[in-house]
Amino acid sequence: SYFAACKTTSSALKGAIQLGIGYTVGNLTSKPDRDVLMQDFYVVESVFLPSEGSNLTPAHHYPDFRFKTYAPLAFRYFRDLFGIKPDDYLYSLVNEPLIELVNPGASGSLFYLTSDDEFIIKTVQHKEAKFLQRLLPGYYMNLNQNPRTLLPKFYGLYCIQSGGINIRLVVMNNVLPRSVKMHYKYDLKGSTYKRRASRKEREKACPTYKDLDFQDMHNGLYFDAETYNNLMKTLQRDCRVLESFKIMDYSLLLGVHVLDQSHRDLGDSGQAGGDGRRPVGQRVLYSTAMESIQGDGRAAEALTTDDTMGGIPARTHKDEKLFIFLGIIDILQSYRFIKKLEHSWKALVYDGDSVSVHRPGFYASRFLKFMSTQVFRKTQCKLGGGTGKQCVTWCMHNAAGFLKERSIVSLN
Repeated sequence: SYFAACKTTSSALKGAIQLGIGYTVGNLTSKPDRDVLMQDFYVVESVFLPSEGSNLTPAHHYPDFRFKTYAPLAFRYFRDLFGIKPDDYLYSLVNEPLIELVNPGASGSLFYLTSDDEFIIKTVQHKEAKFLQRLLPGYYMNLNQNPRTLLPKFYGLYCIQSGGINIRLVVMNNVLPRSVKMHYKYDLKGSTYKRRASRKEREKACPTYKDLDFQDMHNGLYFDAETYNNLMKTLQRDCRVLESFKIMDYSLLLGVHVLDQSHRDLGDSGQAGGDGRRPVGQRVLYSTAMESIQGDGRAAEALTTDDTMGGIPARTHKDEKLFIFLGIIDILQSYRFIKKLEHSWKALVYDGDSVSVHRPGFYASRFLKFMSTQVFRKTQCKLGGGTGKQCVTWCMHNAAGFLKERSIVSLN
C-alpha cells in the first residue's frame, strides 16, 4: 500500500486524524448555519499543526502535519441531514480510540472503525478524492431528494500532509456492525468473470466471498413481498443515480447473520462499546439496512433494536432465519477516465459482456438483474397464509429468544 511507502505508523496516523478532525469540527461550530451555496462545494480549509503547538492548535507527540478539510459547510449539511450532531461526531471520531480493520479489499486502503460502530474512515487515492469533490453538488441534490439509500453516506473528506506525503481520508457510514456476527460476507458485482474469492482470501477467519461463491453457497435469500419490493426499489433508484454520474465497478457489500447458528456462535459481543451496543442517542438516521430500504420511517423504527442493529429479516431456501446487512460500496470510480482502457483490453481476451468493468448503463442493469434474480428472492409467507408485515413480525418474534439471550451474554 502507498502508506507503507510513507512510513507513517498507524498510531501516528490515527492520532493525526483525531487531532485534525477535532480541530476542524470544533472550529466549524463557530460558523453560523446557513443554506449551502455552490461555492461551498469547492472550499478547502487548511491548518498547520506543529508538534510544539501554536496559538490555534494543541501540542502533540506526532510529526508536524497540515490538515485540510474539503467543503466543510457542505459536509456539515450532510451530517445534519443524517441527524449527526457536532458533539456526537466529535465523540465518535475523537474521544474514543479508532480500531484499525484488517484490509477488507484489494485497494491498498487503510480502514479505521470508530469504537461505537457508527463510522468508517477510509484512505482514498488522489483521483478518488478529486472525483468525490466533483460529485458533491449532485450528491447533495440526491440526498435531499432521498436520504433513504444504500449508497455510501459521506460525512467528511480530509487530507493529512506530512513530510511531503498526502494522505486523503473519507468518513463514511459503517455497513456491517461488528457486534453482530457475520457468518457470511460477500462483495457482489453481478459479474461472473473471475468473481471467486482467492485461496488466500478463503483462508481468512472471516473471508469476503464473491459472485460465483454466492451462487455455489446459497440458493438465493428470501424476503417477504413488501421487504423484497422495498429493497429492489431502493437498489433501482440508487443504480439510476450512479449511472447518471457515469459511475460503475461498484459492489454490493452483503453480510449474512444466521440466527440458527447464533446460540453456538455469539459473535464479537462487547467490542462495540462496553456491551456491544451503540451509546444511547447516537444512532445516525437512516443508517441501518432496514431504515435504508423503508418507504417511511415508522416500520423501520418498530424493527430496529440494539440487538438486531437494523438487520433485514430474511430466510434461506431451507427456511433458516437470517438477518441481512448491506450497502453499495466503491462508488468513487469515474468510468470515463479510469476504466475505458481496462475494458477495451479485457474485451479482447474475454467476452466483454461478462467483464466486471463495463459501460455504466449496462453495468447497472446487469447488477440489478443479478441482485433481483440470483441474490434476493421474493417468497410467499408459509406461516398460516400471513404476508408482508405479519411475516416480518413473526420472524422478529421468533428471534426474540436468541436476542434476549445474546443481550444477557454480552452484558456479562
